[in-house]
Amino acid sequence: MSLRFVLAPALTPELREQLVSLWVDVTNAGGAVGFVAPVTAADVRPVAEAMFADVADGPDRLLVGYDGTRPVAVLVFTDNRFCLKAHWCVLKRVMVHPDTQGRGYGAALMREAERLGRKMGREALHVTVRGGLGLERFYVRLGYREVGRLPGALRVAPGDDRDEVLMWLDLAAPAA
Repeated sequence: MSLRFVLAPALTPELREQLVSLWVDVTNAGGAVGFVAPVTAADVRPVAEAMFADVADGPDRLLVGYDGTRPVAVLVFTDNRFCLKAHWCVLKRVMVHPDTQGRGYGAALMREAERLGRKMGREALHVTVRGGLGLERFYVRLGYREVGRLPGALRVAPGDDRDEVLMWLDLAAPAA
């Protein structure tokens, strides 16, 4: 089944709970989305609620991918909130449910983000990834390039510091 994407869906209580659940499942499966496993909904909810507020009240935009009626992929177009950076945005909370891995949903989510980024008039998309997981290869296959690396910027456990890898997709160039 292919994904159906919705930009700026209504943030109903049901969708909020589904996205918190997705976030918990992704984290507990080893996903690098702001937490280190194990986490519970109680751990994730405060961060999720702040994200929902920025989407509902601010300039950020939520993109949700649905498999049928179930949200299984998500990311947030995060505005830089600074006029000198208004021509590009950061993609945050990029997640695909672990039980849908291997179906191409991650690539489909990122291609939709690229399409929408162009439609929104953005000239580039930026995403950061946690080093040590091989995530850079995924983004490189989608046309992103590594533009920087902050050594040891992410402490996932005592004695386990990871690089934060900065990836960039130039949307000013023609689509691949």
